[in-house]
Amino acid sequence: MIKKIAIAPLLFLVWFYKILISPLMPATCRYQPTCSSYMIEALKKHGPIYGLFLGLKRIGRCHPWGGSGYDPVP
Repeated sequence: MIKKIAIAPLLFLVWFYKILISPLMPATCRYQPTCSSYMIEALKKHGPIYGLFLGLKRIGRCHPWGGSGYDPVP
């Protein structure tokens, strides 16, 4: 219960980005699932601290010289 309350604001921010901001930008995601979907899954699976760490780590790898392809949440 506390975990759900702790991740709720983070999930809101990701959904806000995914629904309102992401459609305004070109689709250039290098990974499957997308970084926003990855962040949502990581937060739900691992909680607010480690999930946020995994999501930010994934976003940090998303650049032209980074990897690509299927990258599931551990």
